[in-house]
Amino acid sequence: MKELTREDISDILYGCAILGTGGGGELSEGFGYIDAAIAAGKTFTLVDLAEVPAGQKLCTPYMLGALTPISASEEQEYSALPRTNTVPMLAAYERLKALTGDDYYGTICCELGGANTAISFYLAAMSGGFIIDADPAGRAVPEITHSTYYFNGLPAAPIVAANEFGECFVCENVVDDLRAERVVRALAMVSRNDIAAIDHALPVEQLKGAVIPGTISKALKIGQTYRLAVAEKRDIADAIAHSGNGYVAFRGQVNHFDFTTENGFTLGTIDIQGEGQYSGSTYAIEVKNENLLARINGEIDVTIPDLICCLDLDENVPITNPNHKIGMNIAVVILPAPKEFTGEKGLAAFGPAYLGLADAYRCAVTRHFAQRANTLEA
Repeated sequence: MKELTREDISDILYGCAILGTGGGGELSEGFGYIDAAIAAGKTFTLVDLAEVPAGQKLCTPYMLGALTPISASEEQEYSALPRTNTVPMLAAYERLKALTGDDYYGTICCELGGANTAISFYLAAMSGGFIIDADPAGRAVPEITHSTYYFNGLPAAPIVAANEFGECFVCENVVDDLRAERVVRALAMVSRNDIAAIDHALPVEQLKGAVIPGTISKALKIGQTYRLAVAEKRDIADAIAHSGNGYVAFRGQVNHFDFTTENGFTLGTIDIQGEGQYSGSTYAIEVKNENLLARINGEIDVTIPDLICCLDLDENVPITNPNHKIGMNIAVVILPAPKEFTGEKGLAAFGPAYLGLADAYRCAVTRHFAQRANTLEA
């Protein structure tokens, strides 16, 4: 067990924002949850999944919705509804406990991201539970089905969701994560595109082998690397690429971006004009909440499940969607996908086919280092 300091948590959240590939929620929201728990006198304790005692139950809390703001007309509609003083995640948790009759040893993050990792930490701290050093994605992902829970056939239900209006929803007998995605997404869409949910409330025996271990520790390492690079005025892109066993794919300025909200998702594109060694080239990134596909000069360069991480070199911070600006100096770092996502089941759910591509998955990191080795030999 490791009791996390405020600096540890900051490193983890920055690491998660980098690994979140543009998604996973805003860091400012995440730090709001963390600081609220600290102000309440709560502590954060990280536990290895293997150390969780037999028979204990864990649950997975998360926020789900689009990243772009709702329209003015929708905002006016929601303004007529009452607001609750209860944090929606805490309301969902109390309803889950009442429904199942169980107490929960701790929480597993649904993904890595500035807000979604923090909300899981927050619930663990506020309930006196533990933070499990694992998650089912190893990055941020658009849909509930993009997880090792889905690959391993674990039941999501019962799912309990709550929103800022005091409404609480209990979803039972949901057949699988594919249906869970549709149901919870629909609830988010009528909840100002933002809903707190908890699912996969299961005994630890079912979760071992069905999640990716050590991902919070990985985020901590990436975040520490990032913090030290900033403090020492080193290039954060190079430092993160080296720490994460990846590479810098592109550098340049944002010259166009476009984001819209469709069916509860933020869809968009980001165009970057190359500078320095990349001068004369363009890099285009396609977004569905997260950065999913990158093209260089119109040709496919990187696809999911590889991580396409964007860094703002003006402010030295990771970029979350849709927070891009024209003229922003940006570096794109590619990090390898978790191995759990590069097998048959992982690629079927979250590979090129999900993007409508017929191309087979090619690991961008492997390709890059093979090309560099060939260049050096020549």
